[in-house]
Amino acid sequence: MSDHSGVGIKVLGVNHRTAPLDVRERFAHGAHEVPGALARVMAAGAQGGVLLSTCNRTEFYLVGEEEPAFEAVWSLLGERLPAAPAGGLREYGYVVRDREAVRHLYRVSSGLDSMILGESQIQGQVREAWEISRAQAGPVLHRLFQTALHVGSRVRTETGLGMGTASAASAGVAVAGKIFGDLAGRSALILGAGDMAELAATCLSDEGVQITLVANRTQERARAIAERLGGRAVSLEEAWAHFATTDIALCSTAAPHAVVTWERVGHIIAGRGGRPLCVLDLAVPRDVDPAVAQLENVFLYDVDDLQTVAAQATARRRDEIPAAERIVEEETDLFWVWYGGLGVVPAIKELRSRMEALRAAELERALRQLGTLSPEDRARVEQFSQALMNKFLHQPTVALKAAAEEGRGYGLLEALRRLFGMESFPPS
Repeated sequence: MSDHSGVGIKVLGVNHRTAPLDVRERFAHGAHEVPGALARVMAAGAQGGVLLSTCNRTEFYLVGEEEPAFEAVWSLLGERLPAAPAGGLREYGYVVRDREAVRHLYRVSSGLDSMILGESQIQGQVREAWEISRAQAGPVLHRLFQTALHVGSRVRTETGLGMGTASAASAGVAVAGKIFGDLAGRSALILGAGDMAELAATCLSDEGVQITLVANRTQERARAIAERLGGRAVSLEEAWAHFATTDIALCSTAAPHAVVTWERVGHIIAGRGGRPLCVLDLAVPRDVDPAVAQLENVFLYDVDDLQTVAAQATARRRDEIPAAERIVEEETDLFWVWYGGLGVVPAIKELRSRMEALRAAELERALRQLGTLSPEDRARVEQFSQALMNKFLHQPTVALKAAAEEGRGYGLLEALRRLFGMESFPPS
């Protein structure tokens, strides 16, 4: 067992199993917010950090002293959720340490920890988190995230876990199909032009839906998507009037708050005469004010609703879980061997250096007490002290090297750190 207050790998996070959507959306960090958030945690003592924030999870991967860094994370998240539950903010979170932290990220990158088993989008999100956090990640987390992407690729290549994977986007198409029956000839209004919006728009287009409008702040990308799908791009402000005529409104912007509000579209939708409107909100934080669902014949689905629908399509993939888990375990072993050996050589050198300093000091004291000795006798005493020190250090040295080769080096390094006050191992 390692001492968790020491320098190790830790994950502190919330996900779809521990927190509802209205909490997760408050914790979600846009790419522009990540460096500042990590800077606060690093200032509290973390020596490396990566922040992974998706619609399903917000996770801080950290290397460094635990307590102050964790307090900084809880404080940061607490500012986003001032009305904490009675049990405190921590009831939404979890902490995973050391080897289990490695295994956790590998399962995340592989789609094993997703709401939709085997979903492929998470691997790109892990890559993006690593890239955004690169300046603050440090060498251990660089290696961890590099290998996590490799593990995700292995699982998708060597197993059928991702075969025919459902997604929130494809689930939205299924939901719309239940509302309207045949989707061919229906129209869709797209708010947003990110990857999720493009994926969902493509799924709708493949079913014969006319993508009449793509609205986004970035008009160049919006036009490119619209042209590819046979639609046209408009500004976000121009989009509201089209809620009177479209059949499907798909929302996936990066706005920090709801953009489809009662004030903006309530009176427009009320003028539809009761014709059904399917609203698919794929954004976190949510793009659509839940009050909009109170309007007649408005069918609103948020990302949790859609992922629940998609998750029902994963039964065939469950047979692939054991094979995927074997890859995760194999790769976790490989990483832990590397990590366990990271500090072994410098730790052995420092231990020997400290012991040599003690030996030399005690030898000098003993020689002063022994009085006058011949050069030969002095040499024999010194040789004895060196031989005794080498014998004492032989077994710890052998054990450390063997443990590193077996992936247990980290535990022994932690013991060495505590026994001899060598606070800097393993290095970060």
